[in-house]
Amino acid sequence: MSRWHDGVVMTNGPRVIGMLGGMSWESSAQYYRLANELVRERLGGLHSARVLLASVDFAEIEQLQTSGRWDEAGQLLAEAAKRLEAGGAELLLICTNTMHKVADQVQAAVDIPLLHLVDATAQAITQAGLSTVGLLGTAFTMEQNFYRDRLASHGFKVLVPSADDRAEVHRVIYDELCVGVLREESRQVYRDVITRLVLAGPDGRRGRRARLYRDRTADLRGGQLSSDLPDYPPARCGRRRCISERTCFRLSVPLPDRPRCFPTVVPVLIIFVPRGSLT
Repeated sequence: MSRWHDGVVMTNGPRVIGMLGGMSWESSAQYYRLANELVRERLGGLHSARVLLASVDFAEIEQLQTSGRWDEAGQLLAEAAKRLEAGGAELLLICTNTMHKVADQVQAAVDIPLLHLVDATAQAITQAGLSTVGLLGTAFTMEQNFYRDRLASHGFKVLVPSADDRAEVHRVIYDELCVGVLREESRQVYRDVITRLVLAGPDGRRGRRARLYRDRTADLRGGQLSSDLPDYPPARCGRRRCISERTCFRLSVPLPDRPRCFPTVVPVLIIFVPRGSLT
């Protein structure tokens, strides 16, 4: 059954998700696909996600990022968020982790809730009983405090790669993945960076005590990075929480809980298992 509210049709099905995308569109396409896959898993048949997408020009955003004009970038996304809300969106999702730097600015511009990907990821990490994470992503995500501090606020110890490794990870994201370039050499770069971070580990622990918590940038379009570490994609955590939360979905059909990996431009998290938790 549907009803009207302020000129917008409201239904008893999934709530309308407002996606702030285009950063890059290679990433946003995967967010859209994954949201629909999760709804299909939950409801079956021909059901699909109810989505409004505001796709910005990433070239403009990237210039604001590199020049440090984050307030202007935040205002641009805030205006797009307002348009999504006016169009009937009942929940907001920023389809990139880097631009969560301006998440508070976006949330302040609208009355509907913004689902923060760090919080969704932290919930999954906590449920897995893990406590230390290694973070890979853009240089902004790895080096600035907005992402690391929010993870740390959930009680996690956050590790990042060396400066050289951070620069190479950032280069691959912007010069290749954001423009649809997928190279086996870059996949190997990520494998090597992850290996070094795992071997460093917290308190001298070796790689055998680690669990990989990675997202779609690291998979480089589906290529396997590490065959012996299970996958828990952060972006999927956000999509799953967006689709399954009572406040975001009006139905109560159980949702399967199985980790999967999909390609897009989002950070990697390597999770170190607390001592004594492995058999």
